[in-house]
Amino acid sequence: MATTFERQGTMVPLPTTVPATNGKPVAVKGGRIWGVLRISLGWVFLWAFLDKTFALGFATGRNAETGVIDVFGPDAWINGGSPTAGFLEFGTKGPFAGFFQGLDPAWVNWVFMLSLFAIGTALILGIGARLAAIGGAIWMGFMYLASSIWPDNNPFVDSHVIYAVALIGLAYVGAGKYLGFGGWWERTALVRRFPILK
Repeated sequence: MATTFERQGTMVPLPTTVPATNGKPVAVKGGRIWGVLRISLGWVFLWAFLDKTFALGFATGRNAETGVIDVFGPDAWINGGSPTAGFLEFGTKGPFAGFFQGLDPAWVNWVFMLSLFAIGTALILGIGARLAAIGGAIWMGFMYLASSIWPDNNPFVDSHVIYAVALIGLAYVGAGKYLGFGGWWERTALVRRFPILK
């Protein structure tokens, strides 16, 4: 929707996008940056899912003492490893540590892993990116409460806060349409009927 301003007594519309070509609006200035940020954050989530699922040796599957990587080893989620048990037991600190340590990893594993996959995939594709970005920001909030009050190197801000702010920005600008399928997704009958799926 265009806004207007007055020029020499005449109301002139201000475009909200660059003029359309072939019936499709061209991305506004900065759209590609939002698209790159969205894809990058999507990869952070999707990679965490892949590494924990298959023990690819980055955060999962590497022996801390020897550095040896056991790909698809017993730490892999597909082979019975728990993606959350170690964090819940040893990585939590601060005033909410007791709450998070009391959670049952059996169901937390499924919620956490499916969230990583869904958020990462949606952000990379730009489909449902607004909902995925909000979900990602909520996860960053949980991670902050579980492990970062107070951060080790700063009185308040740590990577979880930065990620959450970036994800909120993605949701705010509707970044799925930049370098992604969000524009097409938003025109589908499903999303027009249920706009929350943007």
